[in-house]
Formats: sequence, structure tokens, C-alpha cells
Amino acid sequence: MAEGITLTFSNPDGYAAAFSGARVNLTITGAGDFAARLTRINLQHLEVYRCHESLPRIAYISLPADRITLSVPAGSLSCIFGGFALRNGNILFHSRGERLHQCSNGAFDWGLISLSAEQLAYCSKALIGRRITSPHVSRVLCPARPAALQLQRLFRQICHLAETREELIGRPEVARALEQEMLHAIVHCVADNHEAHATGTARHHHAAVMVRFEEALTKHIDQKLDMPTLCAEIGVPERTLRMCCAEFLGVSPKRYLLLQRLNRARAALSRADPSTASVAEIARKNHFLEFGRFAVTYRTVFGESPSVTLQREAPRDGELERLHRR
Repeated sequence: MAEGITLTFSNPDGYAAAFSGARVNLTITGAGDFAARLTRINLQHLEVYRCHESLPRIAYISLPADRITLSVPAGSLSCIFGGFALRNGNILFHSRGERLHQCSNGAFDWGLISLSAEQLAYCSKALIGRRITSPHVSRVLCPARPAALQLQRLFRQICHLAETREELIGRPEVARALEQEMLHAIVHCVADNHEAHATGTARHHHAAVMVRFEEALTKHIDQKLDMPTLCAEIGVPERTLRMCCAEFLGVSPKRYLLLQRLNRARAALSRADPSTASVAEIARKNHFLEFGRFAVTYRTVFGESPSVTLQREAPRDGELERLHRR
């Protein structure tokens, strides 16, 4: 049965876990209290997500291999998807099972649409006389203006219904009509477009380097890595890794490593019991051996001292995620 729900979050990990099928890892890069809102609509053949996040961040996203996925910027802020600077009106047509980085510099709105390969092929064959399949490498599309506006209108409409009139999404006739319109709009956007960016061999090589980079970070998550060791494991010179990180993350590899460690420390501080835990202990566990430098860096990135994070009352279970029904 079709359904639509809206969830709100004050914790990045809870928000990242709410994506069905896709795996999302967030690295917060700016100061402030995290807040996110996720609207998720499940229809017979389509899944639609509308996402709002309050803070700048770097996301590493692993998409499902059994679905076709499109990313849709849903606001005016320019962002980086897989090394491409995307603006509202662009669509990123993903390869199946793609792993990519997505970066924002402030509060950010974006969307995901996924569907089965069989449904897209069937619908495109019926509408335009040829089957559309997922690309071998991701493509940035710039559809003709009427097609882009239609998809944007339908995307907003279906999300608005899920957020304000959830019961309508559950009606079979409404769900079928919305899904058919959305499928038609997707087909026309993919078929009637020009590519907004060239996708050369160098970029694909850089994307593969970034996947190996993330794999190495995950493998050594509990170790403090130095750049020569990291580059040797990835199989690239440090200069190449710096260039790839600048292209895909907007920061150096050392800065990204530091941000990841700071995010892990903040998550640990948020979960810890202030009556038994100490900031120094949590800092050491995350490989910050100079406590004074850690405190200064932490405050610079997150806008508060680590002791404030530790003392803050964590939301009780059930308050991290709230289902809004109207």
C-alpha cells in the first residue's frame, strides 16, 4: 500500500539511518544544532525522498544496486554531487549501485527518486518508443525547461501531500495517478535533455580514487592514519589524493580526516553520561592527544566547547524522530 511519512531529526546518525536502501554517512562541517526533516513516499514502483538539513555537511552515499536513482536539487543553493556542481533544474542520473560524495555549504534541500529498472524500461518504451536504462556512469542532465518544470512541480506536489494530507497518498486512485504522472515526467526529463557536464575518463578515475579513500578510512576507523600510509593503501600519490578531495569534497584529505574524527568525538560526547565520562577520555579514544588543541578545534568547527556538548541533555528515545501527521 502507498504511504507517505515525514520525520524530523536532531541527530545526524538517526537521520542517515532513515534512508531505505541507500546508505548515508554524514560528516558535519559547520557550527550549530543539527536539524533535519525527511519526507518519504513509497508508491507501487516509486520511492520519493525530500530532504532538508540545517547545517553544511559532506555526505557519502551508497545507492542500491537493484534500483535506478535520480538526485534532484530542491533549492537555490548550489551543491556538489559526485564532483559536479549542480543547481536547481539539473538532475543527476546515477549508475546503479553508485557510491558518491555530496557536499553542501549551508542549509540544504534535495531529493531522491528511485524506481525499478524494469518499470523505467517499460514506461519509456510505451512513451517514447525506446527503453531507457541506467547509465554505466552517472550523468548530469539539464532537461528542456518544460520537462524540468513539470518534474519539479510533481515532486513538490507529492511531497506536500505527504506532509499535509497523508491520508490522500494512501488512496489507491490518488497514488496511481501521482505515480503515472511522475513516471512520465522522469522519462521526458531523461529523454529530452542535454548533459550539463562532460564526463571524461579523468573524472571517473578520480571517483574511483574517492571510493577507495572511503574504504580505507572505514577499514582503519579506529586508527590514526598518516598520509603516506593512506596513499600507499589507496594506490595514488598524495598530490592526486589532494586533487580528488578538492574536486569531490571541497577540502583537503587531512581536513576531511580531522572532520570525521571530530564528528565521531561529538557523537560520543552526545551519547555519554556526563556523571561518568570525561571530555579528555573521549578525545583520547578518538586520537586527539593534545587536549587543548582538540578543544579549540572542536569549538571552531561546531561553535561550542566539547564540555557543553557533554553536559547537554540528550533527547529521549522517540524524540529524535517524530512522525508528523496532520
